Amino acid sequence: MPAAFKYTTFFLVLITLMAIFAGIITPYPEDAGPVMHFEQKLEAPSFAHPFGTDSLGKDIFTLVIFGARLSLLAALGVVGIALIIGIPLGLIAGYKGGMIEEAIMRLCDAFLAFPPLLLPVIFTAALGPSLENAIIAVAISWFPWYVRILRAQVLVIKEMPYVTAAKAMGTSTPALLFRHILPNSFAPLLVQATLDMGYAILAVAGLSFIGFGATPPAIEWGLMITASRTSFLDYWWTAFFPGLALFLTVFAFNLSGEGLRKVFNLGDEL
Repeated sequence: MPAAFKYTTFFLVLITLMAIFAGIITPYPEDAGPVMHFEQKLEAPSFAHPFGTDSLGKDIFTLVIFGARLSLLAALGVVGIALIIGIPLGLIAGYKGGMIEEAIMRLCDAFLAFPPLLLPVIFTAALGPSLENAIIAVAISWFPWYVRILRAQVLVIKEMPYVTAAKAMGTSTPALLFRHILPNSFAPLLVQATLDMGYAILAVAGLSFIGFGATPPAIEWGLMITASRTSFLDYWWTAFFPGLALFLTVFAFNLSGEGLRKVFNLGDEL
């Protein structure tokens, strides 16, 4: 197992635990609420405030840890919805073939014809800016990748002897798909989902940054960077630490995905 995979997995577990127990481990958990401390606004990093304070006097370290909750949940939401849509369509396209496969793949091609962030921007502009709409919009634009990956796997696995034997024994099609084919196709889906966790955090943060994602008073890394746009040239820490948390988490998911690719010996399939 690659050493980088171990370290990045440890980091992701650590940031997840910190997000879950943010109310316990952060020095000023009340800053995650409506409390403001204008008497200490825009203070530089210090022992009292390791990441400094923002324009409202809130402790940025506390906000970064609480922001991890929303960013990680948003990524889980994006990947989860994309998998829920993509898995059935990929199974059907690969197993049935014919006109059904052609229709599903042309639908996927239509979604993939849009630049990665254009479709989410269109959806969120139509539905209104919110974190929930941003999650749905990104997931809808990404599900075709899972359809394509799973279809390619199903085309190979459905010709395997154990699948043929299961058919001969009278196994129903749903049981055949979800009991025999899907479990043996899951490795590339898991690798892609791990890689997409990082990209999803970045995409949702990007939508928040341009005003189409999370809205105040939510605490989210992209929104924190947006809030610092007017002050970060003079008070660098207001954007640096949320940006650093975003960078490290996305980087860790990317390395973990590459590590899983090597663990499953997938080569360049994805």
